[in-house]
Amino acid sequence: MTGATVRMPPEWHPQAWLWVGFPHDAEEWPGFLGRAQEQIAAFASAVADSGQEVRLIVRDEANRARAAQLCSAAVKLEVRRYGDVWLRDTGPLVVEREGRAVAKRFGFNGWGGKYLMDGDQEIGAELADSAGLPVATADWVLEGGALDCDGTGLVVTTEQCLLNPNRNPQLTRSGIEGRLARDLGFDRVLWLGDGLINDHTDGHVDNLARFVAPGVLALPRATGANDPNAEIFADAKARAEAFGVTVREVPSPGRVETGGRIEPASYMNFAVTSHLVVVPTYGTAHDAEGVAAIAELFPDREVVGILADAVLAGGGSFHCASQQMPVI
Repeated sequence: MTGATVRMPPEWHPQAWLWVGFPHDAEEWPGFLGRAQEQIAAFASAVADSGQEVRLIVRDEANRARAAQLCSAAVKLEVRRYGDVWLRDTGPLVVEREGRAVAKRFGFNGWGGKYLMDGDQEIGAELADSAGLPVATADWVLEGGALDCDGTGLVVTTEQCLLNPNRNPQLTRSGIEGRLARDLGFDRVLWLGDGLINDHTDGHVDNLARFVAPGVLALPRATGANDPNAEIFADAKARAEAFGVTVREVPSPGRVETGGRIEPASYMNFAVTSHLVVVPTYGTAHDAEGVAAIAELFPDREVVGILADAVLAGGGSFHCASQQMPVI
């Protein structure tokens, strides 16, 4: 199959189902596990009740019972061995190759060696196998949250993550661009700079910039004089506009702190599903404005905000915790 045309569908492409990870590790969610479970269950239930299949991945029978208590009956529960819930990064990236769906798997090193948990190396191939997908494994490290595409061969990412020496120190920028083209079909790369402050992933782009239509990129706008990411947002906008894409701005949640630590809170970590867009909210005064701004970008879908402050305590939000299976 070498040389075959590969295309990665954008997230708004029709989806057969959505995989979602269920929090289970009390050490990862100290003091927040119960609420994080409730918030992920609310996310999964909203998508399932919209008419799309949801496969909620749970660690064991005890977590299956807990999830069953919290979730809509429309949510399907599957017991599997996994560590982190961030299936955007450990799950399969499904592409179209010669008219067939193929699962792409990449090296995974715990976001640069920071978080290595039991099952995270295997869950991607296991989910792909359960879907009946052939698996093609690439020879470099990449997480799904580091990319966002518009379906035309254009992908956006950050230098902070993809050029980080803790991922692929042997690869140059051009080498990474070559692999993005070879493995995922991206022939143009929009390089942004840094991701959000204190993002555990070294600046995943799905917390900063998201395509909402071909050539249209949503970016946060600083909210308040003390927004910690104001310079990052301004730099991303300047790079995107210089590249030639249309920028649509969404207000940021502003400064969100836990115990004096700046949190990487972002409305950009929304999940686009077949009928619904789910926007994480954080209990700030800007939540309603953020959800409304994203609703304007998706006139063909219902857009809802669901509280995700406890999910964020584990390092991510709804987009990070999910991975779609596109219809191919």
